[in-house]
Amino acid sequence: MSTTGATADPLAALGALPGVAESVESVRKAVDRVYGHRVMRRRSNEITAEAALRGSRGSAALSGADWALEEVRRRTDFSGDVEARVVGASLRLSAEAGQLLSIWRQSPLRVLARLHLVAAAGKGDDVGRPRQEGEPVDEPLIELPLPGPAEVSGRLEGLSELIIAGGSAPALVTAAVVHGELLALRPFTSHNGLVARAAERIVLVGSGLDPKSVCPAEVGHAELGRAAYLAALEGYVSGTPDGMAAWIGHCGRAVELGARESTAVCEALQRGAA
Repeated sequence: MSTTGATADPLAALGALPGVAESVESVRKAVDRVYGHRVMRRRSNEITAEAALRGSRGSAALSGADWALEEVRRRTDFSGDVEARVVGASLRLSAEAGQLLSIWRQSPLRVLARLHLVAAAGKGDDVGRPRQEGEPVDEPLIELPLPGPAEVSGRLEGLSELIIAGGSAPALVTAAVVHGELLALRPFTSHNGLVARAAERIVLVGSGLDPKSVCPAEVGHAELGRAAYLAALEGYVSGTPDGMAAWIGHCGRAVELGARESTAVCEALQRGAA
């Protein structure tokens, strides 16, 4: 995403694209339904914990580790094969994201570095920093052209400036741009998808749209499927108004599906079935 141009608030400009306002309103209604559920008044901590687990499972699935929810719930050791390590990284990010909300608006690049450090489990001298010239990127499920380190650095700085400056853009728009930009750039040598989705969650929670983190967009992204996810991402990378609007709409549907998932959890708890 270009952060230069005639408008002083490019994120707000994206909010004016055709169809985006409708997506924003639809997401708000879906989130309000969850927060208005009677179970949320008494057992919101349980809903938050379950949403974190389900969101972690969904994010891991999009990174190639599509495990059943009960397997994620049951497992205690995630140090085995590649898929287990992906699931473990996703769970760690979910736990860490809530600790970084206060830092995000002041230093988003610091938060991204911390997320990568947590995802990669602190191994190697390439963790917690943007990749350098000649370093390979392990992100096999995303085959888009890979920007060079200089472009990555410039665009990360631009994204950081937009976040720190704030603005009038809806939370959905900001979250979608953060998510899409990190996937497009793949700034780290590994775990970029997991980090991008964790950053999206931080924006949705920190903005006040989903303060209790009970509407896991990762669930929706996984439910919509990897093919739709990648197709929407191509729209974002194209930079066209239609492509950007399609990506934001896709992210909006993911949040709505995450809200629906937590509504179902509330209903199950109300029936005494969970």
